[in-house]
Amino acid sequence: MSATKPRARGVLGAVGAFVGMSAVAGLLVTAAVTPAIAVTGMAANDSIGVFEGLPEYLDVGQLAQPTTIYAKNGDADVKLATFYSQNRLPVAFSQISQAAKDAAIAGEDPRFYSHGGVDIQGTVRGVLSTVVGHDVQGGSSITQQYVKNVLLQKCEAMPVKTKEQKAKYQTCVDDSTGVSPDRKVKEMKYAIGIEKKYSKDVILTGYLNIAGFGGSVYGVEAAAKYYFNTTAAALTPAQAASLIAIVNEPTTLKIDDPESKTNGAANGYAKNKERRDYILQKMYQYKKLTKAQYDEAVKTPVTPAITPSTRGCQTAGGSAYFCDYVQRIILNDPSFGADDDTRSANFLRGGYKIYTSLDLTLQQTAEETMASYVPRSYGDVQLGASLVGVQPGTGRVLYMAQNKLYSGDADVLNSSNEYTSVNYSTDLDYGGSNGFQVGSTYKVFTLAEWLKQGHSLYESVNANVRTYNLSQFKNSCVDVGGGTWRPTNDSPGEEGYRTAQSATTLSINTAFVAMASQLDLCEIKKDAEAFGVHDAAGVPLKSNPASVLGTNNVSPITMATAFAGIANNGLTCTPVAIDKIIRGDGKEIAPPATKCTQSVDPAVAKAMAYALKGPIQGGTAAGTNSTGVDMLGKTGTTDDNKQLWLIAATTKVAGAYWVGNIVGDTDMRKIYPTHGISPASARTRVMNAMMTTAVNKYGGDDFARPDTKLLQGAQVTIPDLAGKSPADAKSILNGLGLDGIDGTAVDSAAPAGTVAGTDPAAGTSVTKGNGVTIYTSNGALVPLPNVVGQKLSDAQKALSQFDVKVSGGNNKDAIVEAMDPGAGTPVKPGSAVTLKVAAAAPSPGVGK
Repeated sequence: MSATKPRARGVLGAVGAFVGMSAVAGLLVTAAVTPAIAVTGMAANDSIGVFEGLPEYLDVGQLAQPTTIYAKNGDADVKLATFYSQNRLPVAFSQISQAAKDAAIAGEDPRFYSHGGVDIQGTVRGVLSTVVGHDVQGGSSITQQYVKNVLLQKCEAMPVKTKEQKAKYQTCVDDSTGVSPDRKVKEMKYAIGIEKKYSKDVILTGYLNIAGFGGSVYGVEAAAKYYFNTTAAALTPAQAASLIAIVNEPTTLKIDDPESKTNGAANGYAKNKERRDYILQKMYQYKKLTKAQYDEAVKTPVTPAITPSTRGCQTAGGSAYFCDYVQRIILNDPSFGADDDTRSANFLRGGYKIYTSLDLTLQQTAEETMASYVPRSYGDVQLGASLVGVQPGTGRVLYMAQNKLYSGDADVLNSSNEYTSVNYSTDLDYGGSNGFQVGSTYKVFTLAEWLKQGHSLYESVNANVRTYNLSQFKNSCVDVGGGTWRPTNDSPGEEGYRTAQSATTLSINTAFVAMASQLDLCEIKKDAEAFGVHDAAGVPLKSNPASVLGTNNVSPITMATAFAGIANNGLTCTPVAIDKIIRGDGKEIAPPATKCTQSVDPAVAKAMAYALKGPIQGGTAAGTNSTGVDMLGKTGTTDDNKQLWLIAATTKVAGAYWVGNIVGDTDMRKIYPTHGISPASARTRVMNAMMTTAVNKYGGDDFARPDTKLLQGAQVTIPDLAGKSPADAKSILNGLGLDGIDGTAVDSAAPAGTVAGTDPAAGTSVTKGNGVTIYTSNGALVPLPNVVGQKLSDAQKALSQFDVKVSGGNNKDAIVEAMDPGAGTPVKPGSAVTLKVAAAAPSPGVGK
């Protein structure tokens, strides 16, 4: 923001100014020569009244300084980006060349070291020049110019969005730079007060640091860098004089426009050179240059080496989106100002040194991996991707990359779909993204509630594809409503009874819906919120049955944070990107801090982590881990493969990878943008590369084994249900936490329609939730009567409905010793039964 140049006033107005100034000239003479002498005995007029009513000292305050964002590369702090409204790099007196100090004094205030803040000769000369000339001249001393710039700085910090704000700003500028007697008197008194409070060297340093050098360049250090690619300490007399020349008239005397017709390269920057040579002549006149030095400086052409100071996140390369995230954290945090305008002004003027959590080792891997697997553009597909990682236990954001180039320039954004200003990793308020449907990664919150309610990982549910009546789902948050829903699976062959562990490993939709049907959907949503999950656009999370399969729109950084909480025994820490902030005055201020919450009981978190090792070890995320360190993870795929996710975590680093449609509905399994593989197939390679670097640097610990109760669950012994009605059998099984399944009718001796048996059989111990198949009797079997010990003739009569065969003789009086099948065996009528008989009983007396 540049101040509006004060309007020239007519001769009569200038004469009035002269009269007003003359009224206080005598008053100021003594004070100007000897600042310590009190000002007394003033004549009574308006300007003198203004003088008396002013405070003695002007609060200089802090100058506007650039804010810089840093990242860590080992032990070194690496600059990512700089932001400023005024490009200024304050320096000390000793860091400014003597030539620059001499040029400022010679060109602007030759009596600087002898007056008391107001140069009366210069002031009177300026007023006379105004009266007889066609423009206003102030005749201000360096101290007065310093005062004017300080006052103007306070104006520059004002917001100018509304009409009222712009009016206040213009009034402030007029009060700081106008030529009214009152303003001039105010400037003089403040200058006198400044001289009482500070040494000449301090005032000169302050002036050289605050002065404007054209455009957004402020201060001699930034000017030396911008115009000559050097430092204030190394300025030559010719360079110093050229810079001080610009201060006199920044708009027309700056030397960064070679095409300027009046002051361009073609005419040797004639206007600047003219003023420069005048200053050099004054430096020679006041014996600050020898004749040889003067001659050499005057002969030196004005040859700028323009070195722009790049600013903004576009200078941060692949870290630009993280840089943008950090900037938005500051702009959204009330501790940096009461409103948006104040926070923005503080950010651009406060000289903050912001040291961030970004780990450039991991960031490099993220950028290289992203570039290798996801192109910036791919035909008509609006393809986007994000990689972001956080540290469990601290919430520190370690890396953040995406497949697009960053720009905030509308023309650049419109020129190519390789650019975007939207940060896909973050929320709407922190990067402009509405998030993406998270698919099956959201199943972990159903798993959390499943375990909280006392279920176990090895407990089974019915994963068969079936139609649900929505009213059967419990939701204490909202009314689910009516209608039906028939969820299906991503892959065939996933039906049947499945344990919660198997459902997690293979990401079986129907199993998780079956689990959710036994739970409260509202509580599942609350579990997600406990892990820090929220909609990226700020709307409430949905808790309908379909949400179990991941229909909420969430940002990658939020999902990475949630999985970090799982890996950290259920203690979830909100993401933070800033480790330390130092203000422009050198004072450290507290950065936004993480907030850690125990999302679930540690025992539940351990069981969740154990279950989530399954997808990594041999499930849907197989191929992610080649480090040998324990790792948990979960894939996510939305309907029609529009969005793909893979989230993984060790105890030290958690990362989320999203790739999919920014807009549109392209199937991510049917395009092959790089390496001849689809994004669906590439996601494990992407995360493998990322997590390998993370483990190499941060390591990782084993996840603790969960409690047996949450792993195995309660064991139930299947009772003998034979002879009971199927309804009664199901009721008994349900009461034991088992699921009765209708089996086929089987041959049985039990009464037709009653239970013939079960599978698993009665007496078997199983985990709660298992299905037990109930077989009913068709009444087709008859139990064999026991004929052992009977005479053969009697046995044959008893078995008249069976095909009786005799072994060992056919004596009707022989005794049956055995039967096959045995007594009580259920067989069909007409079945063969073999009887073994003993030899005929001996007659009396035989064998004696």
